[in-house]
Amino acid sequence: MKVLCSIYRSTRKDGMYLYVPREKGVTEVPEPLLKLFGKPEHAMDMVLSEERKLAREDILQVLTNLKDQGYHLQMPPQQEGWIVHLPDELLTRNDPV
Repeated sequence: MKVLCSIYRSTRKDGMYLYVPREKGVTEVPEPLLKLFGKPEHAMDMVLSEERKLAREDILQVLTNLKDQGYHLQMPPQQEGWIVHLPDELLTRNDPV
């Protein structure tokens, strides 16, 4: 299966992208999702097929989502290096030690 796909970047969240069939555009994307996504900014068009590799997405999942729901939402990558607080670090200054 080959799909001519348009990819849009979110104007509200860095790293969030919306994949849609080019001939349909964003017409099948639910309105609440578009409100959260922000104004779609066209990034590129490409032909997707099972043989194609994508940098951050599973091509089979993208193709399935395009077929079943008319769009695929790529979320931003998880931030690394989050500070993990141990239970004893969560004490406030007024707490006894």
